[in-house]
Amino acid sequence: MFDFRLKVFYTVARRLNFTKAAEELFITQPAVTKHIHEIETYYKTQLFQRNGTRIKLTPAGTALLEHAEQLFAIYRNIEFELAAINQNAKGTMRIGASTTVAQYVLPKYLALFKQKFPDIKIALTANNTEHIENALIASKIDFGIIEGQSKRPQLKYTTFLKDEIVLCARAGNPFLKKQSISLAILKDLPLLMREQGSGSQEVIAAALKKAGLTISKLKVEMVLESTESIKSYLSGSDCFAFLSRHSIVKELKSNELNIIDIKDLHIERAFYFVKQQGDNQHLPELFMKFISSDNFKL
Repeated sequence: MFDFRLKVFYTVARRLNFTKAAEELFITQPAVTKHIHEIETYYKTQLFQRNGTRIKLTPAGTALLEHAEQLFAIYRNIEFELAAINQNAKGTMRIGASTTVAQYVLPKYLALFKQKFPDIKIALTANNTEHIENALIASKIDFGIIEGQSKRPQLKYTTFLKDEIVLCARAGNPFLKKQSISLAILKDLPLLMREQGSGSQEVIAAALKKAGLTISKLKVEMVLESTESIKSYLSGSDCFAFLSRHSIVKELKSNELNIIDIKDLHIERAFYFVKQQGDNQHLPELFMKFISSDNFKL
């Protein structure tokens, strides 16, 4: 419905790269340049400053980006509201969520969704990523929200939310003398880890491998099957653990846990919507649109 040229501008403004914007929009780079030029001509102002292959937004471009974001939020909400009316939102929705998502991310979304759609019954299954994917393939749930890096060809993955995994320890840990450590020091620290099959463990292992380390080279004191058990163990020990930022918000605010930066190691991941390829059930689509829209912000 909206002007495609504005979408082109929005994509370039987010990417700050004409080539990547063209790839995302499935058009040619000259077409992207043409659309931007037409907008600049219409408003009689320059939207991007170009320095060789690099570009950045001008003040006018920054202002237009802010308005574009507001417009697209309105469009998303229009689509969501009309879809909800047309699809007669009733029935039961079976959601599977990986442990971190189920405990620290999803509840507030579920509460707001339930307020808006009281006639939809929700059944939530929580387990590690591997179990959720298996349950989805076996049609025991309608869709999932998971973490991790594995990708199964029979499932469709859509990014939902960004997350960061950080190394933390209890306040007062005697090893906690510095706010930043090296990878060499990390190898000697007593660590708590999640179990095999956990999305968190999978992401941590991949990041360590990229940095030249493997979990087998670390000093793992114990493997535990939940974030809460790890946090409880940390409170009474001098161990360290990699945990999602989403899972330690309260502990950081109360100064129960501290984050330790590791030089040359930054662990980021995404939480994903996951459903079976070709599955277009309307309740999962409605829920995914709801929590992806600007009805509220994290």
